[in-house]
Amino acid sequence: MSAIIEIENLTYRYAPDDIIPALDNINLSIKEGQWLAIVGHNGSGKSTLAKAIDGLIAPQEGTIKVAGIKLSEDTVWDIRTNIGMVFQNPDNQFVGADVEGDVAFGMENQGIERSEMVKRVHEALTAVNMSQFAKHEPVRLSGGQKQRVAIAGVLALRPNIVIFDESTSMLDPEGHRDIIKLMKKLNTEEKFTVLSITHDIDEAALADRVVVLDNGKIIADDSPEKIFARGQQLIDLGLDVPYPESLKQELAQLDVVVPKEYLSEEGMIDWLCRLLLKN
Repeated sequence: MSAIIEIENLTYRYAPDDIIPALDNINLSIKEGQWLAIVGHNGSGKSTLAKAIDGLIAPQEGTIKVAGIKLSEDTVWDIRTNIGMVFQNPDNQFVGADVEGDVAFGMENQGIERSEMVKRVHEALTAVNMSQFAKHEPVRLSGGQKQRVAIAGVLALRPNIVIFDESTSMLDPEGHRDIIKLMKKLNTEEKFTVLSITHDIDEAALADRVVVLDNGKIIADDSPEKIFARGQQLIDLGLDVPYPESLKQELAQLDVVVPKEYLSEEGMIDWLCRLLLKN
């Protein structure tokens, strides 16, 4: 797979006299079709990086290429045709009187013909399982339903990349699970490149690759299994670890010999069953 996002030596300061940059010499290459999770404590630079990729801020140093296009003032709108952003609060993205009008809004701005818009609205709402709510007012939907509509509005524009910027953090547990399932579907079935900016370790654990940011720097970049095996190092950075890893640490404190490698929930259940059978 070729790289769809290439970032070289990227540095950004919110103010010229900031001693610590919000992004500090970031180098990152993201392959087409990959699901990349970017994790870090508050203020680590996660959302700043997402904004830089989408051209919402202009870094002082370095370059960004999206789909082979170098980001600049002249190319920013070309870049954005490749990227869809789903933010933390879906209410901030609603502009239409009803769900289908909201999904169509971005296409209207692009001058897409009505017949094509009608087709795309239907396809996008079907993809997020919200077709039955096409005539509903967005404000009357649940948090998870609102986020699905926001995602449909992005999908209707047919980007190559979807960035989820803390998109599950304000949802109830059911809505949270639904959106994570949808992220997985978009990546594995619909073949979107997915960037997940998140505090949610369980969400990050589903990604192909995890990048850890701290004070604007990439301090780790590896598979979820290798990242989350670092356990205490993540906790020291103000991050959680997946439940199986937390359970391993608690068992180790009870002098139980635990596997050194990272275990998923299924792996942990299997290991516990074998442990109990031995005893």
